[in-house]
Amino acid sequence: MAGRRKDERRPHGELVADVLAVLWQAGEPMTAQQVNAALDKGLARTTMTTILGRLYEKGTVRRVPAGRGFAYEPVEDAAGLVAGRMRRELESEPQRDLVLKRFVTSLSEDDEETLRRLLLEAEDDPS
Repeated sequence: MAGRRKDERRPHGELVADVLAVLWQAGEPMTAQQVNAALDKGLARTTMTTILGRLYEKGTVRRVPAGRGFAYEPVEDAAGLVAGRMRRELESEPQRDLVLKRFVTSLSEDDEETLRRLLLEAEDDPS
């Protein structure tokens, strides 16, 4: 844990984000040992196994048999993961129209134009 005191904690979600970044970059399933080696943070084997197990339970990664254990790969890319979180947040809110209104009014002009273009493209898509 270079640069971090023993009693200092990581920001919430930082380690999970690092694990997912390693998996996305790999482009193929990796074992807990391989992910741990790629991170090179000196984590215990059990810590990495726990993180990957939790990601599997949440449906963020899938696992495939690898030797006597499993190898893990992300179910979606980074953009898909964020889009899924956004959708779940919206679905959990009873005032969806108000949430969408606040979201849209907070967008930059460029993001607003991108959203308009994407909505028009979705309208024209016959699938």
